[in-house]
Amino acid sequence: METSRFAKQTLVFQKTLFENTFNAMAMIQDQTEIIVSSYLDQLPWISEDAKKSLQNSVDLAKKSRNEFKKAVEDGYRKFEELLEEREERQGQERERERERER
Repeated sequence: METSRFAKQTLVFQKTLFENTFNAMAMIQDQTEIIVSSYLDQLPWISEDAKKSLQNSVDLAKKSRNEFKKAVEDGYRKFEELLEEREERQGQERERERERER
C-alpha cells in the first residue's frame, strides 16, 4: 500500500516536471521560430522557396514535438492504469485474507 502511494506521488511529480519542461522547450522553439522568420523576412536575397522550405521544417518539428508529448502522456496513462490494477488486486487479496481469518 505504501509502495503504491509512493509510486503515485512519484508519477505525479514526474508528469508535472515533464509538462513544465516540455512547455518551456516549446515556448523557446516557438520564439526562435518567430525571431528567425522575422530575420529572414528582412533579407531580400532569401527566396520564397527557401522560406517555404524552412517553414516546412518548422512544421515538421512541431508535429514531431506534439507526437513525442502524446507518446509520453500515453506512457504515463498506461503506468497509472497499471498502478490502479495493482491496487485493486491487492485490495482483493486483503479481502480474501480477511474472509479466511473468519
